[in-house]
Amino acid sequence: MGVERIEEELAHLRAATDDLSEIVARQGAEIERLVRQVELLLRRAAEEEAAGSGGVVLGDERPPHY
Repeated sequence: MGVERIEEELAHLRAATDDLSEIVARQGAEIERLVRQVELLLRRAAEEEAAGSGGVVLGDERPPHY
């Protein structure tokens, strides 16, 4: 393998590393945003439950009147 081929391969690997780094950074920001949203929703659900507002029926739970 010649020096030019090695340099070319290195350039491709650097570009791939830069692309992956950007993707990971974006995914990290998205995960942080989603975690904040889930925390907010959990807080709201706990507040509604504490207030006795009934809440939402989840999955295959039967409503209280059954």
